[in-house]
Parts: sequence; structure tokens; C-alpha cells
Amino acid sequence: MRVAIAEDGALFREGLVMLLGATGHEVVACVGGGDELIAELDHEPADVAVLDIRMPPEPEGGLVTAERLRATHPGLGLLLLSHYAETHYLMRVLDIGTERIGYRLKEKIASVDVLGDTLERINAGEIVIEPVLAKRLVERPRGREEKALAELSEREEEVLKLMAEGRSNPGIAGQLYISPKAVEKHVASILSKLGIPPDDTGHHRRVLAVLTYLRARWIES
Repeated sequence: MRVAIAEDGALFREGLVMLLGATGHEVVACVGGGDELIAELDHEPADVAVLDIRMPPEPEGGLVTAERLRATHPGLGLLLLSHYAETHYLMRVLDIGTERIGYRLKEKIASVDVLGDTLERINAGEIVIEPVLAKRLVERPRGREEKALAELSEREEEVLKLMAEGRSNPGIAGQLYISPKAVEKHVASILSKLGIPPDDTGHHRRVLAVLTYLRARWIES
């Protein structure tokens, strides 16, 4: 996989380069700000761009850069990194898109396995959300949504949490040690109980519908 990095912290930036090298990925650009990354990607194609949320050219330069890249390079995967699990950052990420994108904490991706898994999932078209944020969203129901969630079984709640992280059906099956067919049944039941209308967009429908639902009823503390 070809990966581009924009991170203004030199030490963490070099650490990412080392981790990516250990996972067998090629670093095609490694810069300290969003403007530099966009300039590099104009002539050096990449599969995924890794961006620090708080970097030049402005306080939340990573998010601004991600918005620009999604408009000019719609097929490029985006991984946004931060030291903090902030709900308002997640909302901005969801506004950018719900495919080929991720929001993870820096401390959580500082291992070969986690970073590699995150990049592979983003490159495969998934959305990857820091589990603590997905858990926070699922566990803070309000009003009508609280009643809807109360109808879910314990297993369906587990599946919903993993869906909110952006995991695919096979990924959920592996996490819960159940069959993919069982996951499909749970997902169908969840969407039905939450009143999410069907359409013909398959996997994207499931991820987008659940995350849109969660975002619509989130009230930040």
C-alpha cells in the first residue's frame, strides 16, 4: 500500500514511517503540514493519507486538508489521528464521508498490528472509528432512540457497537466468534428495530444508516 503522511510532530512522524516500513507499506510522502501534503499528492499518488488533526496550516488543519483531499482525490483513503477522543472531531470526520476514512487515537495505532489493520480496513472501503468513541455513541441514547435501543438483545447491542466502529460482517463474526450468517441476521434485526429504511446500497447502507442514526441522536455532554 502507498501511504502519505502529514504530521507536524517530527518524532511521531518518524515513528509512523518506521511502523509503516515494518508493515511492508511504501511511504510516498512525509511532510509537516496539509498544504505540503496536497502539493505532494498532486504528482505522487497514494492509497491512504495519514493526517494529524491538529497541524498547519490552521488549528484543525488535518480536518481541513481531509475535506480538500476528499473533494480532489475521492478515491484516497483518509486516516485522521489525534491525541484526544473528541466527539466534535468525529462529527467532522463523518461529514467528510463514511467510506475509506478513519479516526483513531495516536496512542492506539502505535503498533504494527493495529496500524496495519486500520489502514487495510480503510483501503478496503470501511470507516474505522476509535472504539471508545463508538462505545460512547452507542451507550448515550436519548428519547425515542432510547426506547428503540431497549428493544435490542444483548447480542444485537454487541453487533451494533462493532458496526459503529465500521467493522464488516466478517470482522464482526471474528470478534464475536459467530458465523457471518448469524451476523447478517442480527444486522437485519437491528436496522428493523431502529426503523432505518431499506435501500439497495448493501454494506454502505448499513454503515451509513447506523452512523447517521447515532450522529442524529448524539448530545454531547
